[in-house]
Amino acid sequence: MVQAWLERPWKGTGAVAIIERMRRYLAPASMSSTSQKHRDFVAEPMGEKPVGTLAGIGDVLGKKLADKGFDKAYVVLGQFLVLKKDEELFREWLKDTCGANAKQSRDCSGCLREWCDAFL
Repeated sequence: MVQAWLERPWKGTGAVAIIERMRRYLAPASMSSTSQKHRDFVAEPMGEKPVGTLAGIGDVLGKKLADKGFDKAYVVLGQFLVLKKDEELFREWLKDTCGANAKQSRDCSGCLREWCDAFL
């Protein structure tokens, strides 16, 4: 891994540029970036937010969920908690309920997990 980093061309030669490049290259893979929607949702209490404010849930999935009674983010959170925060079960439920794909369901479950970690 370090060898590959060393073989890449340098964009800057200053110490700050080198340190920044090392930090980005050696960052753990688990530190994947999250969407702005995810960060906004996790940043504050849920309140009465509509289901579409959840990461991974857009207009189409939001309407499908609302049509089935899951119109607020806290109702979807309730399902997440009923499933004992089991992300795999929740993703399967989301797929079956509204047709979410793997990325959408992963984004939504990650958003709810992180929100729970912050507020419960």
